[in-house]
Amino acid sequence: MDLLNTLVEKGLRRESPTREEALAVLATSDDELLDVVAAAGKVRRQWFGRRVKLNYLVNLKSGLCPEDCSYCSQRLGSKADILKYTWLKPDEASEAAAAGIAGGAKRVCLVASGRGPTDRDVDRVGRTIEAIKEQNEGVEVCACLGLLSDGQAERLKTAGADAYNHNLNTSEGTYGEITTTHTYADRVDTVQKAHAAGLSACSGLIAGMGETDEDLVDVVFALRELDSDSVPVNFLIPFEGTPLAKEWNLSPQRCLRILAMVRFVCPDVEVRIAGGREVHLRSMQPLALNIANSIFLGDYLTSEGQAGKADLDMIADAGFEVEGAGTTTLPAHRADALAAAGGGGCGSHAASGGCGSEAAGCGSHADAAAGGGCGPCGGHAETPAETPAAVSTGASDARTDLVAVRRRGAGTDLAPNA
Repeated sequence: MDLLNTLVEKGLRRESPTREEALAVLATSDDELLDVVAAAGKVRRQWFGRRVKLNYLVNLKSGLCPEDCSYCSQRLGSKADILKYTWLKPDEASEAAAAGIAGGAKRVCLVASGRGPTDRDVDRVGRTIEAIKEQNEGVEVCACLGLLSDGQAERLKTAGADAYNHNLNTSEGTYGEITTTHTYADRVDTVQKAHAAGLSACSGLIAGMGETDEDLVDVVFALRELDSDSVPVNFLIPFEGTPLAKEWNLSPQRCLRILAMVRFVCPDVEVRIAGGREVHLRSMQPLALNIANSIFLGDYLTSEGQAGKADLDMIADAGFEVEGAGTTTLPAHRADALAAAGGGGCGSHAASGGCGSEAAGCGSHADAAAGGGCGPCGGHAETPAETPAAVSTGASDARTDLVAVRRRGAGTDLAPNA
């Protein structure tokens, strides 16, 4: 296909595709799917070889969030039967993180539900970061605490945080349909604060909430402008007890096209398959590793993932290798620019490809449903109306048997899945 040849050539040059080209990827047929995966794989291997970075989530504070995110099992008014607990102590969080690190994770993501941290919360998380790093030399720590106030990002950086997660999740045009308790502009402000403090930006999306192809392209191009080092791609887990419980709009083929589109738009960044991969990609997860270079190991915030050993076996069986702690994830041009910026930003600019330059928004509180760091805070009490995209995605029947609430690991007396 001329389209795919063009996208590969642009990806190898770190050049942005056009919006029309990105939309065309989402519109490809099932007959073309393997060609799409192979083309995205060429770009992925150019910048990341066959390495797979493992990330591990620790839910520091679960449930009882005052925000009204439609997708989230921790949202205000959620009837999802999830774990609910207040802040883990630093030693408890460090012990939980150690399980993931022992399984091969090189980044620990510390997540807490809520609109945003108080200064006391930032101090608490700072002590947790210090405890983790004292026990695990060289591990990366990403914080995901919601909307940041002035000075908080700098304090997290001083405490040893390497990155901050705050997802865009959906397009600016449809953001009001997802959240009512904060705005898209609030997300922009928090990512700008993280950038300014020298923290690496981690910002992604959630697919499967009833959005159109245009919405998906809008949010990914916004992430390119945001200049995120890491782009987690979450696939909605429709939790019972949340407004989006009936939204089953994704098929494995649709998920692969979305991942490929993200890779073409953001060729040289860490594209992470985040929450929902087990639910929606299912047996096609190994194929997705040809596009993405990063996954979460084991469980998510309030849902269970597949066994950690199964993750490691999948990586090996697919011909990939776990990225070692001594390996730099980002390509040299991005890693060098990131270091020059004091550890923050993405190290690339829109003019030269990369994943953007101008901060364009991010996420808020704990993404329990999607599991990939922070997610959108919002939505309405009613499930959104079916859209043309939801009809045309080739969605499979609902697989509620694959949605399991986490009952082990952080906040419990049971061993974690890592």
